[in-house]
Amino acid sequence: MRIKYSLITLLALSSINAEEISLESVSVTATKIATPTKDVSQSIAVVDEQMIDDRNVLNIQDAIKDIPGVNAESSTNSPSPRLIIRGAGLKARYGVREIMVMKDGVPLTDPDSFTRFDFIDMQDVSSIEVQKGPGSINAANTTGGVIQLVTKSVFEDGKDRIKIGVGDDGQKNVNLKVRGTLSEKDFASFTFSKRAIDNSWRDNNDFDATQATLKYGHIFEDESTLETEFSYTESNMNLPTSMTADEFEVFKETGEQHDTSAQWQHSARDSKIFAINAKYEKEIGDVLFKPRFYFNTWDHFHPVTGLINDATDNSVYGTDLELNYNHKVFNTEASLVAGVTYKTDITNDAKKYEYADLNTSTISGYGGPKTVIVQTLSNNKGDLAQIEDSNTVLYGAYLMETFSPAEDITIDMSTRIDKLSFDISGNEITAYDYSAQNYVTGAGLYNIDKTYNLFSAKLGAIYKLTDTTNIYGSIGTANQAPTGSEIGSAQEEDISLDKSTSINYEIGLKTRTENLLLDLAIYQNDVNDEIIQIQDADGHVIYDNAGKTKKRGLELNTVYRVSDALDIGGAYAYSDFKFVTFEEQVGYGGGAHWETRDGNALPYIPKNQYSLFAALKMKNGFKARVTTRSWGSYYMDNANTEKYEGYDFVTDLMLGYEYHTHSIQLNINNLTNEYYAMEALKDANGGVSYKAAAPVSGMVTYSYRF
Repeated sequence: MRIKYSLITLLALSSINAEEISLESVSVTATKIATPTKDVSQSIAVVDEQMIDDRNVLNIQDAIKDIPGVNAESSTNSPSPRLIIRGAGLKARYGVREIMVMKDGVPLTDPDSFTRFDFIDMQDVSSIEVQKGPGSINAANTTGGVIQLVTKSVFEDGKDRIKIGVGDDGQKNVNLKVRGTLSEKDFASFTFSKRAIDNSWRDNNDFDATQATLKYGHIFEDESTLETEFSYTESNMNLPTSMTADEFEVFKETGEQHDTSAQWQHSARDSKIFAINAKYEKEIGDVLFKPRFYFNTWDHFHPVTGLINDATDNSVYGTDLELNYNHKVFNTEASLVAGVTYKTDITNDAKKYEYADLNTSTISGYGGPKTVIVQTLSNNKGDLAQIEDSNTVLYGAYLMETFSPAEDITIDMSTRIDKLSFDISGNEITAYDYSAQNYVTGAGLYNIDKTYNLFSAKLGAIYKLTDTTNIYGSIGTANQAPTGSEIGSAQEEDISLDKSTSINYEIGLKTRTENLLLDLAIYQNDVNDEIIQIQDADGHVIYDNAGKTKKRGLELNTVYRVSDALDIGGAYAYSDFKFVTFEEQVGYGGGAHWETRDGNALPYIPKNQYSLFAALKMKNGFKARVTTRSWGSYYMDNANTEKYEGYDFVTDLMLGYEYHTHSIQLNINNLTNEYYAMEALKDANGGVSYKAAAPVSGMVTYSYRF
């Protein structure tokens, strides 16, 4: 009912004083050549700059959480989302796996598929493109899809801006962006952001970040261009614990999460990152050369379950040498994209420590009394537990041809071949043992030397049904290798992890008219040897290959122009993801055994997920946006023994007013203050845990463009 009243209010306002707004499709880089979304033979969603500003997006999950087929939630209310595209990424305990994330064509994803979002300044992003499914030439060692962040180019003229925001829970945000012309051929821009939030409604969940980015661009006499970027981020993030069933009931009554019984009370991720990238573009006849080079160095302090990670010497080097060739096939215009890539991730002398300050207890156990860790008291480092060096290398080549054999038909064919190598060595002095609930003698010296050959390809076709509507079909495939940590975890259980193979079949329809945008996609994704996360009763995470999974779904996204000032729309995703063949290890010790999960639904992914919105932009400067989303019920475990009910109509509201160069805006998230779980899990032996989503929060932001 509250959504109905909100829509009626916006409809009435839109008839008073309207400013014409555009519903044209946005060109994207899914094929590495700017292409309207209607002409891309796969499901793709674009979040434009207007939506980013309207939502006051500071974290990537806030920008993409309403895209059908995308599950984006953060249990920390900070730039640390759990991100899943059509089931890919489900295995990740933190961060993002199986999904390639790029910024201006430069991969942010490490060679082993891990992505950190804490050093992305979303206030410098002008659009976000989400490409779903395997087979993209952008995606190395990735089966889930690609997220492309497009930032504000130093060559683009635009208003300078200062933005200041304050809100509840200690929210603060300051952002400054300036751009200048140094000479006729030289340009520079500088962006500075500082953010903080206390999240006082629960323990150990404050966050702050300081970011600075300097860009320089030069246009040469031959019209070729060079654009460079230097960025620095310092991010400090405390990660809250999960809750038991009883503690979750308290949260649902009070909206507060304090004094939980979780063992590891002091998780965190503090990072410092310095990054450089350079992009050069030169056109010679029908060929455009686009080489890119990038480097970043980072350190982090990362207390997690059992151990404290402290890595201070980490470097990533990479290059992408690309060319675009415009030519003719069948006497019609065609394009060829080709390139080679290389990326290496080097970590030297990474250390893990035991927790120094612990509350312990002596309990009765098999063989007599034993001392167990009850809770951490701080994240101070104790004795050295492990030291490790690693070198992960990914290199490959890609090729894509797009042509039209007939006037109304466009074909694209692509392939990519990569080689991924792990060289990891270390000394495990002590380790945390989940059954003993304490530190034990480690395995000693170890070495991981693994290589995976990875292949991906896609064949797509688009047929122009009418001037406004295209239909498409595609078949895509890709491999996904396990990460280094997953390989090591599996080896401890005497499990040899194989790469997975994903094959995606998809058909769809895309319509673009003056008043309507509509995308419909139906897909089936068959995955062999999918890497699955298993959690035993003590929280010990094990990785194994499922025999086979089948993921079938339907996605619908639509926007309708009600008037020149008002758009309404919605999105819906139906996800039927099941294990075809899979056996899971349950129990531990002498009682451990295997149980079949054949035919069961994958956990966490709701079968039904949908959102609705209305966006208003008036000629007199008033603007508003209301968005509501629902997340259906899902199974909490691989055994499908218990469901979490999900949530209904969690609503966000924006009200704003623009006057010349001034803008003031109010954003309220979770307007009706729903208390629900961002994630509900049940381990293989019956233990349940919940991670709370944030209650109602608001921020007022003032912007001045000069």
